[in-house]
Order: sequence, then structure tokens, then C-alpha cells
Amino acid sequence: MRDYFEFYCPVKIIAGQQALENIPFELTLLGVRRVLLITDAGVRQNGLLTPILQAFVGMDIEISCIIDDVPSDSSLQVVKQVSQAYRTHECQAILAVGGGSVIDTAKTANILVSLGGDDLMAYAGAHNLPKPLNPLFVVPTTAGTGSEVTMVAVISDDATQQKIAFASYHLLPNIAILDPRMTKTLPPRLTAMTAMDALTHAIEAYTGLAHNPLSDAYAISAIELVAKNLPKALDTPDDSDARLGLAVAATMAGMAFSNSMVGLVHALGHGLGAIAHLPHGVCMNIFLPVVLSYNQDHDGERLGRLLLPLAGESVYLQTAPDQRADALIRHIRTLQQSLHARTGLPYTLEQTGQVQISQFDAIAKKALNDGSIIYNQKEATLDDLIELLHQAWHGEWTII
Repeated sequence: MRDYFEFYCPVKIIAGQQALENIPFELTLLGVRRVLLITDAGVRQNGLLTPILQAFVGMDIEISCIIDDVPSDSSLQVVKQVSQAYRTHECQAILAVGGGSVIDTAKTANILVSLGGDDLMAYAGAHNLPKPLNPLFVVPTTAGTGSEVTMVAVISDDATQQKIAFASYHLLPNIAILDPRMTKTLPPRLTAMTAMDALTHAIEAYTGLAHNPLSDAYAISAIELVAKNLPKALDTPDDSDARLGLAVAATMAGMAFSNSMVGLVHALGHGLGAIAHLPHGVCMNIFLPVVLSYNQDHDGERLGRLLLPLAGESVYLQTAPDQRADALIRHIRTLQQSLHARTGLPYTLEQTGQVQISQFDAIAKKALNDGSIIYNQKEATLDDLIELLHQAWHGEWTII
């Protein structure tokens, strides 16, 4: 066990069937009477707001304003518009219903409405928020990012074409509501992609340099929940138990990596996303087995322990201890091939149709300068990263 570690997650989790119906009561406990709801067009078009709006009927609390056009890549301008609406309608709390972009927009808008002004950039970077913010409730509509329990938000600056990161414990929501009704409409490919995102969060949280006993426990449980519930959710999309299982897995993985960080899979994924503009979950899916193979010679015994929650007790016990890391990586590749056949989710760079080999140098340079790379168990040079990109092109890897 480590001589010293910290673990922090003050977010109250409300999860299960009919969890949405608790929102008005929880807001009332905080003295809130006027709420700003933000979401995106897809959420509204799929009718996901209906049970939430119904929960407020007859309650002594109102949704004073609804903003339902948050883009998939939110910007500083959108955040300012949201904060202005909050002030105009004299709101006291934000309710975010959506994926990572909606939740990050809510987190950053909450900075402005709580601390005043319109200069969001004054709070960019790490730990630049001087005090707690106004109440923020989030309802995830995907099961992958873990944004509902992370202290980070990322917003685009359209003027400079850069991503601006904000990190503070004060960004954490007050409450996250996990209700399976919110993810039943996810198409198969998005279900698979977000589940692999959560799986990657959990595995990197467990294998990274900053892991600790508490993050390990959340990571292992998250892996087991993904393995158990992803096939069920694909077979029966309206399976409430499976949808809830994936939502809980994403949240637990988020709690894990928020306290132990992520590694080289994310460093490469961030670089690929910036250059080729691929969805984050696709990037995670492609690089996960490639990076695990790269790291295998550094701590294969620890990596092999994850075969138990991912493949089950029978496979684990029938596999020799010195072969479990290899078996884990093979199991992930088999899962990827199955997901590709069922949903079209790519597991190689070539399959995406959006990446060029000529971009590898630029992707590798961005990955080398990404903060996530410092938590990887094994160091990587620029040449190592370029080699890993070549391995990810066809999905074939060797130990470097």
C-alpha cells in the first residue's frame, strides 16, 4: 500500500429506476426555487426531458429557463450565453441533462454566475476558483465520460481554435442522477463507444502510477459492470438493469480516474482527437490494447489481475499467472472485434477512414506533451509513440 494518498468525491449519487423524480426534492433541500436547465437538441428530440419536466409539476420550484441547443463542442461564447440566461431569469441552480459537452458547459457557466463577471479565462487552469459555486445537478445521457464526478471541464475557444481546461474541486456537481431512462435511446454504436470509454478510464486508473486502494476498488467494480452489462444492453437496448449497470460503471470509473489519473491511452487519444477530430471514445477503443501491450513488460502481473473482473472467474483460474496479461489483451481485442461486427465501432486507425499516416508525427508530438503521459507506468519517447500509432493502424502490436 502507498505511504500516502488522497481520495475525494463529494458528489451525491442518486441512481436507479425513477431516480429523476428526486430532483425537485433535492433542489428544495438546498433552498432552490428557480432552475436553469441546459441540454442539447438530441436530448430534447428523443423525449428525454419529458420525465424530468413532469417531476416538477405541482412542486414549489420552477424551471425558469431551458437552453436546448448546446453544441457537441461547446465554446466560450456558449458559456457566456448560458450565464446571461441564468442571470436574466434570476436562477439559483443549474440542471444539466446531456453528455460531456453539456455537463462541461454547465460547470463553466456555473463559474461565471457564482463568481461574477464574463471573463471565464480568468479562471482557466488548475485550482483557480476561490470559493464553492452555486448548486449544480447533472443527469448524464451517456454512460462513458464520468463527467458527473470529475473536477475538470474543457471548453473550446473558437477564436484561437484551442481547448481550454478548467480544474477545481469546486467544479464538482452537488448531485449526479443516474436513471436508465436517460440512456435507453442510445444507438448501438454509441452504447459500445461510451462503454469502452468507461472501460479505458477504469483500466488506466488501475494501472497508472497514481493508483491507490480506493481508486483500485472503484476501477475493478467498473470493469466488472461493463463486462456484465454491455452485451445485455446491445442485445436488449431497453433493458433497464443493463443500462443502469453501464451508467454506474461510468460513474465509478470516473471516481477512480479522478483520484488516480489516466495514462498513455489518453495521451494518444487526446493527440488523435485534436488532429483527426475523432470522438474520444473511438480513440480510447483504438489505443487501449496497443498501450496495454506496450506497458505489459513493466507490470504485467498487476495488469493480469484485471482478467478476473473482465473475463470472469473461470477464465482467470484456467489461465496461468504469467499468461494473464496476454489473455487480458486478447480478451479486449476479441471484445472489440465483436463490437465492430455488431455496431461498426472501429478498433484500428485505418478503419476510421479519417486518419492519415502522414499525421502520425503531429499526433505523437501532441501526445508527448499531454499531461496524462506522466502517469503512465512506462516512459515513452517520440519514436515509441510513432511506433504505437503504426501498430494501431492495423491493430497489430509488439512489445517495444
